[in-house]
Amino acid sequence: MPDNRPSADGARVLADVNALRAIGAYKTGVHKPTFSEPHKQSLEWLVGKLPDAGLTAAIDGIGNVFGNSAKSGPKLLAGSHLESQNYAGWLDGPLGVVYALEAARVLNADPSLEGAVELGAWCDEEGHFGHFLGSRSYVGQVNEADIDAARDRTGGRTMRDALADMGLAGRPRITVEPGRHVGYLEAHIEQGDTLESGKLAIGIVTSIVGIWQYQINFIGEQNHAGTTRMAARKDAGLALAKFCVAIDERFPAACGPRTVWTTGRITLDPGAPSIIPGAAQMLFQIRDDDPSVIARLEELLRTMASEVNAKGPCTMTVEKIRTGAPAMMNAGFQDAIEAASKAFAGGRSLRMPSGAGHDAQMLATVMPAGMLFVPSIGGISHHWTENTADTDIVAGAQVFVDACRRILGG
Repeated sequence: MPDNRPSADGARVLADVNALRAIGAYKTGVHKPTFSEPHKQSLEWLVGKLPDAGLTAAIDGIGNVFGNSAKSGPKLLAGSHLESQNYAGWLDGPLGVVYALEAARVLNADPSLEGAVELGAWCDEEGHFGHFLGSRSYVGQVNEADIDAARDRTGGRTMRDALADMGLAGRPRITVEPGRHVGYLEAHIEQGDTLESGKLAIGIVTSIVGIWQYQINFIGEQNHAGTTRMAARKDAGLALAKFCVAIDERFPAACGPRTVWTTGRITLDPGAPSIIPGAAQMLFQIRDDDPSVIARLEELLRTMASEVNAKGPCTMTVEKIRTGAPAMMNAGFQDAIEAASKAFAGGRSLRMPSGAGHDAQMLATVMPAGMLFVPSIGGISHHWTENTADTDIVAGAQVFVDACRRILGG
């Protein structure tokens, strides 16, 4: 049972997540893309809250917000992100920032606890300018050329221009200080229905999937749609469609139990109804937490491409454009979350992998890391109907704060 030590204030947590929800509100969700005015206002909101948590605020040259403590003893880093996907949900990201803020408010003011919670709100986890740019910058995986090359995927604005508009041009980027933190803890909505369907309150993340992404190009022959005989066509769009079907037919025999794959975008060139496509492109993604499974599927993908090239009538290429190594979550952090769940959520927890990528997998490359999930109603995320019950938000906050205390040795 919970003891008499200070714990999360549920009403305060709900007030905070709803305050962030009001910034950039769209229907029942938010539209808060990276470096937009609502995103900037959210960063300013957080900076204003940090002093009450015993933290000194700083925004670095890529838009990360840090809250640092002068308290002695071990320090745990906690956080998530504040921007959203376009016209999307209100909890994806901000929930974890508010939990980290609450943990700092509760634990940094507790004289019985040696150590402190520090906060990191990572910029552009949602990939408007590039995947995990903020947390990757912090762990040393982003250089100035990467920032020069970054463009907003929606409007094409350069990241340099966006940083200048935010007042961050020329500001240094903060990178990890080795040995400062005992680790990193992040909370997030599940973005699936495993917890809700099992009537569970807490997900204890065991691993975060790696994400491998490919650009697959098909080259045929552009020609008139009305006068070119079917037998004479080199239709790149048709070749792409057949390849998509072939993937679904052949991948199941080679994949792992939790492998998923998605064709997220298809482009036909020139894309006119009366013209046979002379070129076609698909963006294809594979996710798994086992690199050997990914290697096997990538080999199969390239074998299938070779078969298409040998058979014709179109040719194709497969280019890997993103590699995201999976990350294992720290066993001790998992145990701390489970113990906190027993104290504050009746032990209604489940150890589970994350099928979505998170900043925690970047932080895991430089320090022990852990993640806690709370249920998503209907498993919906990346959509404005994304939601979590208030009781689950509060329970998650109580478990998160207690898990932080346990990790810090309290």
